[in-house]
Amino acid sequence: MIFEGWAARLDAVPGTISVYAGALDAPPAWTRHPEATHYAASTMKLAVLAALHRVAENGGPDLDTPIEVTDRFTSAAPDAAGFSCAREYDNDSLVWERLGRRVSPRWLAERMIVRSSNLATNLLIQQVGLAAVAEVWACVGARHSVTGRGIEDFAAREAGISNLVTAADLAALLDAIATGATRAGTLASPAGCAAMLEVLCAQQIRQDIAEGLPAGTRLAHKNGWVRGVRHGAAVVFPDDAAPYLLVVCTTTPLGEHQRSTEADIEARRLIADISAGVWQARHDLTATDPR
Repeated sequence: MIFEGWAARLDAVPGTISVYAGALDAPPAWTRHPEATHYAASTMKLAVLAALHRVAENGGPDLDTPIEVTDRFTSAAPDAAGFSCAREYDNDSLVWERLGRRVSPRWLAERMIVRSSNLATNLLIQQVGLAAVAEVWACVGARHSVTGRGIEDFAAREAGISNLVTAADLAALLDAIATGATRAGTLASPAGCAAMLEVLCAQQIRQDIAEGLPAGTRLAHKNGWVRGVRHGAAVVFPDDAAPYLLVVCTTTPLGEHQRSTEADIEARRLIADISAGVWQARHDLTATDPR
């Protein structure tokens, strides 16, 4: 059991730590609470990316037909007023600089992933619809993950509508993208999956899983974080071993005197440490570990 030594360390961390690690298109080598639900944070953007490609391939709006950049969106809560994003909470200024102008969904998808733009995400959800995102989760066999609302849709949040993920479901989605880039699958065409993989490999926020890997290691990655939540989901492409999946989801309560930034740094370090441990075991990830 190549990951046996991690049990005691993760048991000592307050909250819920979920892990899924294993080869592509194969049973996992290591899981820990893989079906536990976590608030999705920005990992939900993976499903939005896939929905955009699926809709375009099935006769919907083209990826290169420009749409207007606006900051007013329809709430997922029935009869609620429209909502907007907060510019100061976004990681990407480039989308905001284009308010009132027209840009392509393809460009918005890139900004949604490489800089985790919230505004780009809501624009794309508005473009494809939440039902299309739900179809993505269903297509990959997700059991518990749901994308119920846009980012900062507080009326929907108050109505109990949320965005949830599990480590197993995120792994299934990434697996479908990675394997779908080389052979026909059900998620999208090989060209569509290859395009998604290329965007994920262009990720500029190289934290969490990326920080546990040797410099220059290729990975298709999306992370996400809000207060008390930190996740990383990736396909890692070593030069000397087969590609593998790693998803780590952390939901930890903040101590009475602990600041959110301190908890976030600890969670980020933990994910990096898990990533380093899985990297060391990269040649053995095809052996199923029943733990």
